[in-house]
Amino acid sequence: MLLQRIFNNQSDKKKCLAVLLDPDKTDLSTLPADLKKFCSLGVDYFFVGGSLISGTQFHSLIDTLKLQSEIPVIIFPGSNLHIHPGADGLFLLSLISGRNPELLIGQHVIAAPILRNSGLEILPTGYMLVDSGRSTTVSYISNTQPIPADKEDIAVCTAMAGEMLGLKIMYLDGGSGALQPVPARMIAAVRRAVSCPLIVGGGINSAAKAENAWEAGADIVVIGNGLEKDPGLIHEITESRNRLNYAEPAFGTARAGIGA
Repeated sequence: MLLQRIFNNQSDKKKCLAVLLDPDKTDLSTLPADLKKFCSLGVDYFFVGGSLISGTQFHSLIDTLKLQSEIPVIIFPGSNLHIHPGADGLFLLSLISGRNPELLIGQHVIAAPILRNSGLEILPTGYMLVDSGRSTTVSYISNTQPIPADKEDIAVCTAMAGEMLGLKIMYLDGGSGALQPVPARMIAAVRRAVSCPLIVGGGINSAAKAENAWEAGADIVVIGNGLEKDPGLIHEITESRNRLNYAEPAFGTARAGIGA
């Protein structure tokens, strides 16, 4: 179960890394070599999708990922058309940061019968778009305003409402092509407010930014555009993740819980 795996990793305080692959931007001819690298570095998840998918590679990409790796593949849908039963799961995204009813519940109603029969594990997810310094594709396509980057209180209340509505995961995203990542202060504030797993993506184009997100409370950090521009970035970010996961606790920290 994907959801249980995500919960277990959160409980174990294991920081995870997801690579977001846009079918329109992925070169299938070089994908096998990339997959070997991703597998050797221990990438935890593949997210597949985008706000716009205009090409024909969506199904081929998922088939290739499943055939040539054992890394879980989760669909990150931009519409109710982005469904493929060959994946392991699908983020059922409710855009709770916006007020567009189509993306809060409308598209979900249309897709529900297909999803029910798809065999995919459905991951109910509160999707929160955060201002990243410029207009992104997702803000334009979704016709919603992102949460201002300096308004942690709005993000906190939005995440709390989503969790109380029963959503199992919160996803803070600056959007594809974000100039700036989601601020660490906002991540930390949301982390304190909710207990569910927290995914953070958008604008993470350096190991330092990924590490900042993890240290602020992200359970899963997502890289996409940054990797397209700098293929070597994956090495630096996985090194940061490994360092956080295997770091020795500060003296006394491990003992603090003994006998408590």
